[in-house]
Amino acid sequence: MPKCSIADITLDEVSLIRYRPEVEHERKVAIYDLLESNYFAPIDDDRGPYRVRLSVSDANRLVIDINDENDQPLRQVLVSLMSLRRVVKDYFKICESYFDALQKRTVQQLESIDMARRGLHDEGANLLTERLADKIDMDADTARRLFTLICVLHIRA
Repeated sequence: MPKCSIADITLDEVSLIRYRPEVEHERKVAIYDLLESNYFAPIDDDRGPYRVRLSVSDANRLVIDINDENDQPLRQVLVSLMSLRRVVKDYFKICESYFDALQKRTVQQLESIDMARRGLHDEGANLLTERLADKIDMDADTARRLFTLICVLHIRA
Protein backbone atom coordinates (compact mmCIF):
# COMPACT_ATOMS: atom_id res chain seq x y z
CA MET A 1 0.00 0.00 0.00
CA PRO A 2 1.40 3.43 -0.92
CA LYS A 3 2.43 5.71 1.92
CA CYS A 4 0.08 8.54 0.90
CA SER A 5 -3.11 6.57 1.12
CA ILE A 6 -5.94 5.48 3.36
CA ALA A 7 -5.53 1.83 4.34
CA ASP A 8 -8.67 1.70 6.49
CA ILE A 9 -11.64 4.00 7.02
CA THR A 10 -14.45 3.84 9.54
CA LEU A 11 -17.50 5.97 10.18
CA ASP A 12 -18.52 6.93 13.68
CA GLU A 13 -21.48 4.68 14.45
CA VAL A 14 -22.97 7.30 16.80
CA SER A 15 -23.01 9.88 13.98
CA LEU A 16 -24.18 7.34 11.42
CA ILE A 17 -27.89 7.31 10.73
CA ARG A 18 -29.33 4.16 9.22
CA TYR A 19 -31.12 5.03 6.03
CA ARG A 20 -32.66 3.45 3.01
CA PRO A 21 -30.88 0.45 1.54
CA GLU A 22 -29.75 2.46 -1.50
CA VAL A 23 -27.82 4.88 0.74
CA GLU A 24 -26.27 2.01 2.68
CA HIS A 25 -25.20 0.55 -0.66
CA GLU A 26 -23.64 3.91 -1.70
CA ARG A 27 -21.73 3.96 1.60
CA LYS A 28 -20.38 0.44 1.12
CA VAL A 29 -19.38 1.11 -2.48
CA ALA A 30 -17.66 4.40 -1.53
CA ILE A 31 -15.64 2.65 1.18
CA TYR A 32 -14.71 -0.25 -1.09
CA ASP A 33 -13.68 2.06 -3.96
CA LEU A 34 -11.80 4.37 -1.61
CA LEU A 35 -9.76 1.52 -0.14
CA GLU A 36 -9.02 0.11 -3.60
CA SER A 37 -7.52 3.36 -4.88
CA ASN A 38 -6.90 6.70 -3.18
CA TYR A 39 -4.40 9.45 -2.67
CA PHE A 40 -4.55 10.97 0.81
CA ALA A 41 -1.63 12.94 2.23
CA PRO A 42 -1.91 15.05 5.37
CA ILE A 43 0.19 18.18 4.87
CA ASP A 44 3.67 17.79 6.42
CA ASP A 45 3.18 14.13 7.33
CA ASP A 46 4.50 11.04 5.59
CA ARG A 47 3.81 8.35 8.17
CA GLY A 48 1.10 6.63 6.13
CA PRO A 49 -0.64 4.61 5.03
CA TYR A 50 -3.36 5.94 7.28
CA ARG A 51 -6.30 4.65 9.24
CA VAL A 52 -9.04 7.29 9.13
CA ARG A 53 -12.18 7.73 11.22
CA LEU A 54 -14.89 10.17 10.16
CA SER A 55 -17.46 11.63 12.51
CA VAL A 56 -19.63 14.70 12.92
CA SER A 57 -19.59 16.77 16.08
CA ASP A 58 -22.10 19.42 17.03
CA ALA A 59 -23.84 18.72 13.68
CA ASN A 60 -21.64 21.42 12.17
CA ARG A 61 -18.14 19.97 12.20
CA LEU A 62 -16.56 17.11 10.37
CA VAL A 63 -13.95 15.35 12.49
CA ILE A 64 -11.24 13.44 10.63
CA ASP A 65 -9.11 11.36 12.98
CA ILE A 66 -5.93 10.29 11.21
CA ASN A 67 -3.95 7.40 12.69
CA ASP A 68 -0.92 5.50 11.50
CA GLU A 69 -0.98 1.87 10.34
CA ASN A 70 -0.81 0.69 13.97
CA ASP A 71 -3.80 2.89 14.87
CA GLN A 72 -1.66 5.37 16.81
CA PRO A 73 -3.16 8.88 16.60
CA LEU A 74 -1.28 11.29 14.34
CA ARG A 75 -3.67 14.22 14.10
CA GLN A 76 -7.25 15.32 14.14
CA VAL A 77 -8.62 17.60 11.45
CA LEU A 78 -11.77 19.62 12.13
CA VAL A 79 -13.71 21.15 9.27
CA SER A 80 -16.84 23.25 9.41
CA LEU A 81 -19.64 21.64 7.44
CA MET A 82 -21.46 24.94 6.98
CA SER A 83 -19.95 25.46 3.53
CA LEU A 84 -21.06 21.96 2.50
CA ARG A 85 -24.54 22.10 4.03
CA ARG A 86 -26.40 23.27 0.91
CA VAL A 87 -24.62 20.81 -1.39
CA VAL A 88 -25.23 17.90 1.02
CA LYS A 89 -28.90 18.81 1.31
CA ASP A 90 -29.32 19.21 -2.46
CA TYR A 91 -27.36 16.02 -3.11
CA PHE A 92 -29.68 13.97 -0.93
CA LYS A 93 -32.78 15.54 -2.44
CA ILE A 94 -31.60 14.59 -5.89
CA CYS A 95 -30.60 11.09 -4.67
CA GLU A 96 -34.11 10.64 -3.25
CA SER A 97 -35.54 11.67 -6.62
CA TYR A 98 -33.22 9.26 -8.38
CA PHE A 99 -34.06 6.31 -6.10
CA ASP A 100 -37.79 7.04 -6.43
CA ALA A 101 -37.47 7.48 -10.19
CA LEU A 102 -35.91 4.03 -10.52
CA GLN A 103 -39.40 2.67 -9.88
CA LYS A 104 -41.49 4.83 -12.20
CA ARG A 105 -39.57 7.03 -14.63
CA THR A 106 -38.24 6.66 -18.14
CA VAL A 107 -34.60 6.06 -18.94
CA GLN A 108 -34.26 9.67 -20.18
CA GLN A 109 -35.63 11.05 -16.90
CA LEU A 110 -33.26 8.83 -14.93
CA GLU A 111 -30.30 9.99 -17.02
CA SER A 112 -31.22 13.65 -16.43
CA ILE A 113 -31.54 13.13 -12.69
CA ASP A 114 -28.28 11.16 -12.61
CA MET A 115 -26.42 13.94 -14.47
CA ALA A 116 -27.63 16.46 -11.89
CA ARG A 117 -26.63 14.09 -9.08
CA ARG A 118 -23.12 13.67 -10.50
CA GLY A 119 -22.80 17.45 -10.90
CA LEU A 120 -23.70 18.04 -7.24
CA HIS A 121 -21.35 15.23 -6.21
CA ASP A 122 -18.51 16.92 -8.11
CA GLU A 123 -19.39 20.29 -6.54
CA GLY A 124 -19.31 18.75 -3.06
CA ALA A 125 -15.99 17.03 -3.72
CA ASN A 126 -14.48 20.28 -5.01
CA LEU A 127 -15.71 22.20 -1.95
CA LEU A 128 -14.28 19.51 0.33
CA THR A 129 -10.93 19.69 -1.46
CA GLU A 130 -10.90 23.49 -1.05
CA ARG A 131 -11.81 23.29 2.66
CA LEU A 132 -9.04 20.77 3.31
CA ALA A 133 -6.38 22.28 1.01
CA ASP A 134 -4.17 23.47 3.87
CA LYS A 135 -4.63 20.27 5.87
CA ILE A 136 -4.88 17.30 3.48
CA ASP A 137 -3.89 16.78 -0.13
CA MET A 138 -6.05 14.31 -2.04
CA ASP A 139 -7.00 13.42 -5.58
CA ALA A 140 -10.43 14.02 -7.13
CA ASP A 141 -11.64 10.42 -6.75
CA THR A 142 -10.69 10.36 -3.07
CA ALA A 143 -12.53 13.66 -2.52
CA ARG A 144 -15.64 12.29 -4.28
CA ARG A 145 -15.69 9.16 -2.13
CA LEU A 146 -15.09 11.12 1.07
CA PHE A 147 -17.92 13.46 0.10
CA THR A 148 -20.22 10.44 -0.25
CA LEU A 149 -19.24 9.27 3.24
CA ILE A 150 -19.71 12.75 4.69
CA CYS A 151 -23.19 12.83 3.19
CA VAL A 152 -24.03 9.54 4.83
CA LEU A 153 -22.77 10.85 8.18
CA HIS A 154 -24.43 14.24 7.83
CA ILE A 155 -27.68 13.14 6.27
CA ARG A 156 -29.79 15.56 8.32
CA ALA A 157 -27.95 18.55 6.85
